[in-house]
Amino acid sequence: MTPVTLDGHSLSIQDVVAVARDRAPVAIAPTALRDVDASRRAVEAAIARGATIYGVNTGFGKLAHVRIPPDQLRRLQLNLIRSHASGVGDPLPVEAVRAMMLLRANVLVRGTSGVRGAVPELIVTMLNRGVHPRVPSQGSVGASGDLAPLSHLALAMIGEGDDGAALKAAGIEPITLEAKEGLAFVNGTQAQTGLAALLVHDAWALWRAAHAAAAMSLEALRGTPDPFDARVHEARPHAWQQRSAAILRDLLADSEIRESHRENDPRVQDAYSIRCTPQVLGAVGEGLAFAERLVATELNAATDNPLVFGEEVISGGNFHGQPIALALDVLGIALATLAGLAERRLERIVNPDLSSGLPAFLARDPGIESGFMTPQIAAAALVADARVLATPASVQSIPTEGNQEDVVPMGMTSAWKAARILADAARVVAIELLAGAQGLEFLKPLQPGRGVRRTYAAVRREVPALDADRPFTADIERITTALLDGRFHADTGATR
Repeated sequence: MTPVTLDGHSLSIQDVVAVARDRAPVAIAPTALRDVDASRRAVEAAIARGATIYGVNTGFGKLAHVRIPPDQLRRLQLNLIRSHASGVGDPLPVEAVRAMMLLRANVLVRGTSGVRGAVPELIVTMLNRGVHPRVPSQGSVGASGDLAPLSHLALAMIGEGDDGAALKAAGIEPITLEAKEGLAFVNGTQAQTGLAALLVHDAWALWRAAHAAAAMSLEALRGTPDPFDARVHEARPHAWQQRSAAILRDLLADSEIRESHRENDPRVQDAYSIRCTPQVLGAVGEGLAFAERLVATELNAATDNPLVFGEEVISGGNFHGQPIALALDVLGIALATLAGLAERRLERIVNPDLSSGLPAFLARDPGIESGFMTPQIAAAALVADARVLATPASVQSIPTEGNQEDVVPMGMTSAWKAARILADAARVVAIELLAGAQGLEFLKPLQPGRGVRRTYAAVRREVPALDADRPFTADIERITTALLDGRFHADTGATR
């Protein structure tokens, strides 16, 4: 597998996915290490001339006025890590920890952190040897960065905590932190940004699959593709709405089902959940693109404090996670919207009063069989969950550190919420895919559009048609996994 090479400037979301999930090897560009060494020399020179530098020879936060003597600088950094490793709750998934580690190493090699090259090199070694510290998921307000999660990573790197033994077992020597290195490590947004990168990647897979589900539902309901005409969307030129309509046109092209009732269809218009799919999913795409832009920028951003520029060391606030917290909240709102739209189409397919002649709840023998009655109930529960969680966390500031940190973004809370919303939405779309495919069973031998045929075949590779009542849990989870793996992307031909 091709290594991901870190230089502090070119890391992509795809790189994060490759390292976090596929265990791609990681390397550091030699030119980046030269920049790291230069920034370290600048810090050491500032210390030697007696300059007062926040967090290097002063206390932290509200204690910044306390000057630390030279012989206590190492102890200061060690105490910082020990005291801030105070996270609680369930541990982050390994893929999230790997993403956080990768991002932290990438930031440190930018040459603005003032650390020795040994610090990012140690993180890279841990990644390549599969050493992943246990990082509690709760306890960060997102400023000054993700202090607690990053401190748990640093604790393992110095050979302490529950993960010190894992470091030794992998044949890795722990590091002794020098002046500024502890602070440089824990000031940053890499926990929330690592999670955000993975979520953005998965959200686009879900967005594409939502189109596949929508097109199959339209065919099962014998709806019309006329509202997706390019001229309609050129008249309202939102870029993602236009792209959404184009995807749907491609999926629905050459439909025998549509041709079979074109002349005799009494309906003038389909319901909003069918007709307005490009308008809604287009808006969702705008939200995902916004989140992606902020996250992609943050991957290569210097987010610790203070920062080193040439010979100057300047205190600032780049550790503040507001951009990522806002991106994650927008992502959650967008995906909750996507889930709500999918559930309304699902309701139309299973409801005999709305489904244009399909059997009640898509059962072969309605009455003695319940068919898709309860999967729709599950979808309704998931949408309700997503809507409650869509309330933004990024506006829920609670001051910390003696009111020194008086405006904080709650980015890790935004990340947790967005992850659960994505899981809810993915399962709702999976249920719609299952129902849409079942609806097509009752329209055979007529064939749907060419893209919908591919979607139907992809569903049937995972799950057989419903010939009698059976538990749905395994079916839903199987389709959800396939959806997030991007398998409906390839099968629909939908691109973004």
